[in-house]
Amino acid sequence: MRPFVTRWFVTTLAVLAAAQLPGIHSTSLLSLLIASLLFGVVNALVRPVVLLLSLPLIVVTLGFFILIVNALMLYFVAFLTPGFYVDGFGSAFLGAIVISIVSWLLSAFFREENGRIRVITRERGMKTVSGRVIE
Repeated sequence: MRPFVTRWFVTTLAVLAAAQLPGIHSTSLLSLLIASLLFGVVNALVRPVVLLLSLPLIVVTLGFFILIVNALMLYFVAFLTPGFYVDGFGSAFLGAIVISIVSWLLSAFFREENGRIRVITRERGMKTVSGRVIE
């Protein structure tokens, strides 16, 4: 249960950061929390199916279409959540980029297995490798 709580916390902070953008707003903190919980559920259940169905487009666009799928998921969450609004697709696209970046940065500080915070450090310097070098 802890990894889910940690992931929800990261998603909540990411949606909170995206709500600061123009074009994305909520009427209350409760609607923002409901939107972030629903966004996590949609990302866990709906997004993998949509990504699988749109795999040819993702390959052709070299992964750019994933941002469009993320924007559609945010737009879908805004449609389902009362009090959470996204003005248009451009706002959803920018919000999806912000949510992706914030989630990526915050996930770097959380261990997925047990939810403990860990600091990223370089351990014991550079490792040396013995063998042939190809120049």
